Amino acid sequence: MKRLSSVAAAVGVMVLGLGGLTACGGSDSGGTDSGAPAAPSSPAGQPAVKLATADVSGLGKVVVDGNGRTVYVFDKDTAGKSNCAGDCLAKWPPVAAGDGAPQLEGIDASLVSTVTRSDGTKQLAINGLPLYLFASDSQAGQATGQAVGGIWWAVGADGKKITTQPSGSGNGNGY
Repeated sequence: MKRLSSVAAAVGVMVLGLGGLTACGGSDSGGTDSGAPAAPSSPAGQPAVKLATADVSGLGKVVVDGNGRTVYVFDKDTAGKSNCAGDCLAKWPPVAAGDGAPQLEGIDASLVSTVTRSDGTKQLAINGLPLYLFASDSQAGQATGQAVGGIWWAVGADGKKITTQPSGSGNGNGY
């Protein structure tokens, strides 16, 4: 019994020691990180996120995630703050920041930052605006979320929203 309690005590010290180490690594301002590549603190085990650019029919070169899915910004967001919650998130999942700085291809790192959502999770942003995927975009190269409700927009390689209206689309309320 004495040996078992010694082992338990040693494990507890190791766990506390490791917790102390992770707590000391980096700072978190609780707001947005502007002007520098994102270095988010997310739950352990989430790989670094990839953002790249790809040509999407009718829109030109847009920002996509690591799977080639178009990313969007929401007109009701403000720089540094997401206003998509509840039912909105079911159709427009946030682009989670992951661990470490995102891998960027074709995107200026100074445009990419993170925002802290109201639930404490980190979300990637471009020019301070949070990024989202559209649940109905099921494969790379689609941009069916473009101009939905007149408030959702794909993002160009320059970090600016693309306001090109898709032809013949029936865009509903956006969420």
